[in-house]
Amino acid sequence: MIRYEHPLNERIRTLMRLEDLFSRTSTFAGGERPLDHHAALLALFEIADIAARADLKAELMQELERQKQLLHPLRSNPHIEAVALDRLLADIDAATARLFAQTGKLGAHLRDNEWLMAIKQRTGIPGGVCEFDLPAFHWWLHRDADARRADLAGWVEPFEPIRAALAIVLKLLRENARATRHTAYRGVFQLMLTTTRVAQLLRITLARDLACVPEISANKYALNIRFIGVTGLDRGSVYDRDVEFELVFCNL
Repeated sequence: MIRYEHPLNERIRTLMRLEDLFSRTSTFAGGERPLDHHAALLALFEIADIAARADLKAELMQELERQKQLLHPLRSNPHIEAVALDRLLADIDAATARLFAQTGKLGAHLRDNEWLMAIKQRTGIPGGVCEFDLPAFHWWLHRDADARRADLAGWVEPFEPIRAALAIVLKLLRENARATRHTAYRGVFQLMLTTTRVAQLLRITLARDLACVPEISANKYALNIRFIGVTGLDRGSVYDRDVEFELVFCNL
């Protein structure tokens, strides 16, 4: 099976982009090769650009507090595992405290580093980080892998409160879901939305061997999905067969 996730508002879209970038940074930073650490640094620059939004930290703290208020009454529910709930509440408290303790603008430690900013500026130019453009970066890429990993860890660490907080929010979002099975006849599916709670994330799961991908359009009134056939890596037309899939609506 293969799963596609589609955020339905800008806030969740931003968190998912950061989630993907943190995953890439972690994966490449754990590598050995200079090219791995080059890729990790590029992903880190993207994290800094997104995290510079003034409202990101406040939005995460507000959402964590809201979830805490919703979860506290569940302590008296005999069907809820108390240990797991207490662990989740403790994680929320810890993430909130770390966000609150952060001062200054997110990513300022990167922007204040002239060496890193010189690299970032050159990354916007095709082929702009060749050794003759940035010999100091070329030198760094040829340092011992452990030394490079240590540098990357130091540059990533100030973003850790953001990463931990968004991981909790997205985990709660994905787990607060309802799944249904559907069929898109000749590749087209439409559903009128009557629920009073507008979904924030859609998850679509279908067989991996189906040569089609979902194209999603949604608002608070209706959901439209067209499954587009693919040949190789080319985008095709609407898939001319019935497509069975699982649809999950996720809400916070």
